[in-house]
Amino acid sequence: MLTDWTEGESHWLPSIPGMSDAVITRTSLLRGPGQAAGAMFLVGTLAGVSGLIQDYPVHGGQALRYLLAAAILLAAARLAGLRFLRPAPREAALLVALSLTGLALFNVCVIEATRHAGPALVGTVLGTVPLVLALSGGRPSPRLAGAAAVVVAGATVATGLGGGGPVALLWSLGALACEVCFSLLALPLLPRFGALRVSAYTAVLAVPLLGVFGLVADGAAALRVPTPAEAAGLGYQAVVVTAVAFFLWYDALPRLGAQTAGLFAGLIPVGAMVTGAALGFGAPSAAELAGAALVVTGIAVGLAPSPGPAPGPVVSPVERPAAGRTL
Repeated sequence: MLTDWTEGESHWLPSIPGMSDAVITRTSLLRGPGQAAGAMFLVGTLAGVSGLIQDYPVHGGQALRYLLAAAILLAAARLAGLRFLRPAPREAALLVALSLTGLALFNVCVIEATRHAGPALVGTVLGTVPLVLALSGGRPSPRLAGAAAVVVAGATVATGLGGGGPVALLWSLGALACEVCFSLLALPLLPRFGALRVSAYTAVLAVPLLGVFGLVADGAAALRVPTPAEAAGLGYQAVVVTAVAFFLWYDALPRLGAQTAGLFAGLIPVGAMVTGAALGFGAPSAAELAGAALVVTGIAVGLAPSPGPAPGPVVSPVERPAAGRTL
């Protein structure tokens, strides 16, 4: 078996006979950035399929999305041999708060902000996530703070500054707070539960929360049988944007830390841009391409190793004397 699942976490690393330690170390170092980049890019593709479900009741549709995602994630956990872990009271409170803010209320804030000002304003405010997460762990290094600023600038260039009044701005700031909670509230849970369980448990909890929101907003019309196109859109959200992207993000988060992982949130508008071009919505504009270039530059700067003292001479195993012996 090539994977080694531990009880409290979902970390695994291929163990292949003959693989050198250098290759294993390089794979481990690249895994976190690759997962974080993939997760945020996939979240960005949501914009490309949103048109398929624009006529479906929003809250009821999101409840269906998380219901399907929860079923997939729970099945994956079972196949991985991960048993159910009963959360302690504090852990249960964190899971509910994470699901309420990072999943359910985030959708409400984005919808209301878009309704009052269109997508540009909320996209610009959410583009500041890298900077907020960079500051979340205290005073960041100048390099990390500068990298986050470059990523924010790139996301802003790619999405446009947008417009709107104070109501739209307040909803956008609410979406920003919920997006930050999506990462920070998960960090204390990941060491014990692992990425797969945290993704599954929060998706399960989001279903009744969004169901209540739907009943309040739309009443009996909160749910209906989706058309084939709507079913495809909801299915894509459940499988790709939720089950896959959530797991990738939560597996990368403890590897990178919130401050570094937050840089990859700048890839969300890049994912939207690429998806739009692939679906025939038009080629990216010069501003979008320039913004994408800034985002990639900022991430590269943030991931660059810090300068340190020059390494000393390396003694090979053949040259190093054995303990307790003299030459």
